[in-house]
Amino acid sequence: MSATLPSSLVLVGCGKMGGAMLEGWLRGGLSGDCVTVIDPHANMGLVAFCERHDVTLNPPVSQVETPEVLVLGIKPQMLEDAAPEIAHLAGADTLVISILAGKTLGDLMSRLPAARAVIRAMPNLPASVGRGVTGCAGSPEVSDRQREVANALLRGVGHVEWVESEDLIDAVTAVSGSGPAYVFYLAECLAKAGAAQGLPPDLAERLARATVEGAGELLHRSDLPPSTLRENVTSPGGTTAAALSVLMAGDGLEPLMRDAVAAARKRAEELSG
Repeated sequence: MSATLPSSLVLVGCGKMGGAMLEGWLRGGLSGDCVTVIDPHANMGLVAFCERHDVTLNPPVSQVETPEVLVLGIKPQMLEDAAPEIAHLAGADTLVISILAGKTLGDLMSRLPAARAVIRAMPNLPASVGRGVTGCAGSPEVSDRQREVANALLRGVGHVEWVESEDLIDAVTAVSGSGPAYVFYLAECLAKAGAAQGLPPDLAERLARATVEGAGELLHRSDLPPSTLRENVTSPGGTTAAALSVLMAGDGLEPLMRDAVAAARKRAEELSG
């Protein structure tokens, strides 16, 4: 991995996702003294972390040299105000990696006029525990070396998938970017359903949480598709089959999930531009 790590990296915005990525890079072998973090709202935890790992935090932006990699981790709504201040950091040879939901390659390149190699990346929250998944799409100017660098960085926080067309990134956002919230809500609803059947609420929550954790780990370790795993725990005429008859009805979980993902994609598209 170290052979493809960049010699210099600037991270603009170090909130929950940016911080998770930074921790993953350092675990993967990137030296802290190669990293500069720009975050005017840095909390004391970030200050201490950067000091501990020799990461440069909030130097005068005008004095920061053009890095090999520039990672944009700010909120999408902040790009317009931030771009003029950081545009000089995106040189012709800089790889720009953006995790800004909805911001297109064209929009990013118009805000950073010298940039050529730009990647849109959509990680998700499990990156904070090294189990994230990131969907990526790059501009044609991204070289093989730069793609390897991007893979090395993003694999520091989990799995990486590339899509052929940038148009699919909003769908990636809707499925995996927002997806952890859907799973958390499933655990929340399962706990409430257990409490409605008479279980003490704290016990129902523990059971629901452990069930989602275990099912996720089984899915992770198995090569079988989710449909087969579902069938393997469903006895004909049993309790699971009774529950699935509700969840798999015409107005059950599948159309709800389809509508939810469509709504998330629509919102990602609205954030574009």
